[in-house]
Amino acid sequence: MQVFDAASVHAALSWPILIEALRKAHLGPMPACEVVVQSDPANGEGQFVTLPGWAPGGPIVVKMVGVFARNASLEPPQPAVQGLVALFDGATGAPRLAADGAAMTARKTAADSALGATLLARDNVENLLIVGAGALSPYFAEAHLAARPSLKRVAIWNRTPARAAAVADHLRQKGIDVFVTEDLDAAVRGADIVSCVTMSDKALIKGALLRPGTHLDLVGAYLPTLREADDEALSRGTIFVDSRNNMTGGGDLSQAVGSGAITWDAVRGDLFELVQGKATGRTSPDEITIFKNNGGAHLDLFTASALADTIG
Repeated sequence: MQVFDAASVHAALSWPILIEALRKAHLGPMPACEVVVQSDPANGEGQFVTLPGWAPGGPIVVKMVGVFARNASLEPPQPAVQGLVALFDGATGAPRLAADGAAMTARKTAADSALGATLLARDNVENLLIVGAGALSPYFAEAHLAARPSLKRVAIWNRTPARAAAVADHLRQKGIDVFVTEDLDAAVRGADIVSCVTMSDKALIKGALLRPGTHLDLVGAYLPTLREADDEALSRGTIFVDSRNNMTGGGDLSQAVGSGAITWDAVRGDLFELVQGKATGRTSPDEITIFKNNGGAHLDLFTASALADTIG
C-alpha cells in the first residue's frame, strides 16, 4: 500500500489530468455511495463525516474527514476539512493507497467545478471572480484557469480583505494575474465566471447583477441552512448539478425550492448526463448557467482511482 502526503497528492494530480479523469469516470454508472455524519458529542460545532463509495466491478473508497469551520481562525490556520482517503481493491478488499484528506478534498472539489465549467462556461471567458478566501479558494482559481485557458484575470473577494490579500499573494507567486476587490457587487457585474467557496448562511450573489453569459459556480452551501446565491440568481440561470443523488441537501437549491422561486424540475442535468450526452449544456452565449457542486463519495472514488493510476 502506498501513502501519499499532501505534497505528493498535489504533485501527482495536475488539473488537466484530474479534470480529464473525472470526465472519463462520468461516462460510467454512479457508484454506490453513503454519507455518515456525526456531530460533536460535546455540542461543539465540529462534525466528522465518513463517506464510503464502491464502483460496480471496481474499487472501494472510504473518506474520513473532520469539518471544523473555525480552523481558519487558528494560529497557524488549518483547513476546515481534513482527514484521510483510503482506496481498496474491489475484488479482494486489499488496501491500495491512503492519501491526505485535505489535499484530496481540495483537488477533487475544485476539479469537480472545473469540469462543470468545461462543459457549461463560454469558451471565451476572461474574468474570474473567486468569492471566499478559505483554504480551498486558491485551488478553485487554479482549476478554473486550467479548465478555461481564455481566463486572463482573477479577482478575490472575502469579508476579511486581509485573507483575500493572502490568497492573492499566493496566486501571484504562481504567475497568476490576480487582484483583491472589496466591492462584491461590482465584481459580480464584471465577471464571466463567479465561483463561490464560502460557509455563508446568507446569499452573497445577487441574481440581478449577473450579466448575460455568466457561469455561476456554487460550492460552499452544503447544508440546508447555508446560502451563496439569492432566489433571483437561481430563477435567472439554467441549473446543473454534479449529481442528482445529493442535490437536495444544499441550501441554495433547497431554499429556492422552498420559497417557490424554482422547482426541482429546474435542474436540467448532472455531470453524468452532460458527459454522456443525455443532457444539453449551454445553448447560447447569453445564457446564464449555474453549477451546484455538492460533492460526494463518488468523486472521492474517482479522484483516488486517478491517483492510483499514477502509480500503475
